[in-house]
Amino acid sequence: MPQNVVEPNAEEALANSFNLYDLDPGFLENPYPTYRALRQHDPIHRLPDDSFFLTRYEDCMAVYRDPQTFISDKKVEFGKKYGDSPLFEHHTTSLVFNDPPLHTRVRKLLAPAFTPRAVNRLEPLFVEMVEDLLDKGAAQGGFDLITDFASALPVWIIGDLLNVPRSERGPLRGWSLAILGALEPVITKEQEKAGNDAVAEFSEYLEALINDRRKNPGDENDVLTTLIMGEVSDESGTVDRLTAQELIQNCIFLLNAGHETTTNLIGNGAAALLENPDQKQLFLDDPGTTKSAVEEFLRYESSNQLGNRKTSVPVTLGGVEMPAGAYIHTCIGAANRDPAMFPDPDRLDIRRSPNRHLAFGGGIHICAGNSLARMEGAIALRRLFDRFPGLRPSGSAVRGGRARFRGYLSYPVDFA
Repeated sequence: MPQNVVEPNAEEALANSFNLYDLDPGFLENPYPTYRALRQHDPIHRLPDDSFFLTRYEDCMAVYRDPQTFISDKKVEFGKKYGDSPLFEHHTTSLVFNDPPLHTRVRKLLAPAFTPRAVNRLEPLFVEMVEDLLDKGAAQGGFDLITDFASALPVWIIGDLLNVPRSERGPLRGWSLAILGALEPVITKEQEKAGNDAVAEFSEYLEALINDRRKNPGDENDVLTTLIMGEVSDESGTVDRLTAQELIQNCIFLLNAGHETTTNLIGNGAAALLENPDQKQLFLDDPGTTKSAVEEFLRYESSNQLGNRKTSVPVTLGGVEMPAGAYIHTCIGAANRDPAMFPDPDRLDIRRSPNRHLAFGGGIHICAGNSLARMEGAIALRRLFDRFPGLRPSGSAVRGGRARFRGYLSYPVDFA
C-alpha cells in the first residue's frame, strides 16, 4: 500500500495530537503515517484519559513478556464501558481478557484443539472447502474476496471444531462481527446494542447445543465435548471443568478469535499481493515462498492492530513512569512496522527473514490458534493465486472502518 508522506513538523504535530478516541476516516483507511509519527516523536503517547499508547516494538514486547506487571484483566475498564451486560459477562470471562489461574485453566483445556496433529487432521477438510468456494467463483467468473471466500472459511473451520451443525452456522459471522465491533475504542449505542444482542443470542444457542452434547458426546476431535468433560488435573483424579458461564463464553471466544483474524489474514494477504505486482509474481513463480509470505502478510497488515494491558504496580517503561492501574494500548500494527526491528518496514517483502512480528501477540497470551490460522492462510492464498494467476480487482474495495481489527468488508475480484 502506498504510504502517505508527512512533513517533519506536521509529523510531530500529528503525534502530539493523536487521540485514539477521536479518529478520523483517514486514519482508519491508512493508520501507518500516524504510527510512524508516534514512533519517532512520542512512542509512549499519553492519551487524554491518561492511558498510554505504545508504538515501538521493544516496548510492546516488554509488556508481553511480563504478565505479572502488565495484566490482562479488564473488569474495571469494561465495567465502565459496558455496565452490567452480556458484553461485560463475555469479555471478562473469555480467555483473552483474563490472567492466571483462569487463563491457565482455559488454555490448558483448549490446547488439544490446536496441536500439530489436530491441525493436520483439519487440513484435508480445509482444502476441500477452499476448492469448493473456488469452483463456485470460477463458475461466476469472479467473486467477493471477503464475503464469498475469506470470511466463509474460518467460520466453517470453527464450526467443525465445535461440531456445530452445518445448517445452523448462518448467524455465526454476524454474531462475531457485532461482538468484536463493540471492542472498538469508541462505540455507538447501536454498536453496543448489536454486541449485547449477539452475545445473548449466541449464548442461548450454545446453551442448547451444550445440553445436547452432554446427552450425545462427540468423539475425541470434538472440542466442545472436550471442554464439557474437562480434564483430570492431578493424581487423585480431580477433574477440572469449566463452569457453565466459562464454557459458553469461551466457545464464543473461539469463534471470534478464529474468525475475524483469519478472515483478515486471507483478505489482507490477497490485497497486498494485488497491490504489489512484483511480489505477486514472485509468489506465483516460487511456491516455496508460501510460509514466509503468510508471515509477511501478518506483519505488513496485522489483522489485530491493538492489544491492551494494565499495570499491576508502578513501573517505568521506555523511560516513562506509569502508576499502578494505568491502562496500556500495545499498537501491534505500529510495532510490526518499526524500522528498528524490520528493515524497510513499509515495503512488502514475502521473503523477509527474520520476521519476528507480533501479529499473534506474545508471552503467555500468544494466540492459541496461531498454527491453525497460518495453515488456513497458506492454503487459501496459495490455491487462490495458483488457480487464478490473473486475479484482479473488479470494483471498489470497502475497508472495515475499525481501529482494532484491520481488514476489508468487501473486495470484488474477477479471474481474468
